[in-house]
Amino acid sequence: MNSEQHHSCRFCGTPLCHTFADLGTTPLANRNVRQEEIVTERKFPLIARVCQACLLVQIDDSVPPGTIFSDYDYFSSYSTSWLAHARNYCDAIRLRLGLGRGSFVVEIASNDGYLLQNFSDLEMLGIEPAANVAKFANDRGIPTDVAFFGIETARRIVREHRRADLIVANNVLAHAPDTRDFVGGVALLLSKNGTATFEFPHLLRLIQGLQFDTIYHEHFFYLSLLTAERIFHACGLRIYDVEELSTHGGSLRLLVCHRSAAQAESDSVEIMRNKERAALLDRLDGYREFDNRIAGVKDGFLSYLQSAKASGRRIAAYGAAAKGNTFLNVCGAGYPEIEAVFDRNPTKQDKFTPGSHIPILSPDRLGEIRPDDLVILPWNIADEIMDSMSCIRHWGGRFVLAIPEVRIS
Repeated sequence: MNSEQHHSCRFCGTPLCHTFADLGTTPLANRNVRQEEIVTERKFPLIARVCQACLLVQIDDSVPPGTIFSDYDYFSSYSTSWLAHARNYCDAIRLRLGLGRGSFVVEIASNDGYLLQNFSDLEMLGIEPAANVAKFANDRGIPTDVAFFGIETARRIVREHRRADLIVANNVLAHAPDTRDFVGGVALLLSKNGTATFEFPHLLRLIQGLQFDTIYHEHFFYLSLLTAERIFHACGLRIYDVEELSTHGGSLRLLVCHRSAAQAESDSVEIMRNKERAALLDRLDGYREFDNRIAGVKDGFLSYLQSAKASGRRIAAYGAAAKGNTFLNVCGAGYPEIEAVFDRNPTKQDKFTPGSHIPILSPDRLGEIRPDDLVILPWNIADEIMDSMSCIRHWGGRFVLAIPEVRIS
């Protein structure tokens, strides 16, 4: 960690003096480009720092959120495993909270309606800043408001509808640059005894698994339970339960209520606090050395590429995902060493990956290239991908994973 001062903590205002991960200068990870856009593609510094006061990990020199989210290539419905995850959550939370006729459910960053479709029998509302994705949801009959969420939006929804019995916020808390405004909006929109659930990749798992590829410009924050508690407490909320999930390489699901609400705190909250303290996430020591460990992952992948190409192997990748784009840019890997990236999402196809400029193709074209090696970029759904792309075994193809080290199967 260096001691050069940069900016101030977005939550507590303390000057940021400690680097967590310096990933250089990269393009926007979710902005796949057309052929004619390659020459004008912009890149931005991607540096994550840790606040010495509140220990919130955050990126600096970030891009205005309107630049990232107003038109977006990510549609949740293209991941079978994510659809199943959402369905299981909805079934469980419906029973736990006793949701039924008269309940009002709001999802923040509702994407294409992948989750709210499971609450079609209840009053529901999605909030989604990307107009193209929101249109897709509205066309499917899932009422979706095109807006960034914060206190102003929350006030309007309460005025136009009412307060929510359940607020769902999956993988969005880290995307909101003004975290006090975002969480303050949740507190305003949440009914007196309502529950808000938050899911986000767990910083502890990111550090343990060297998941530096999950750092990109649209993720302003990298959260632990300890830092999340500080943020919620400042806005009049408290965490009353926490669950560990396997999604996104290891996530937390927090159940949150008003500080004055009746919900009792589960033992799981103190258990997770102690786990994070044991990993030194309550002090700066727990954040040191992460930056230095990234070089080993990069060197291992570049050595694999060099060896595979020297052996005459054709290499392609699967999943034009943001994490994969961060990984490729940090490693300096791209076309022509990697000939194509296959992706199910038609809005990504016939574009090129940002920075690495690899053509993105439909999986239907896998047989044209017949890669000897298929690098799985969204390693968090590796089993799903290996199952759906198992046809490469017919010509002796192999699957390759690169984080936290190169593994070939």
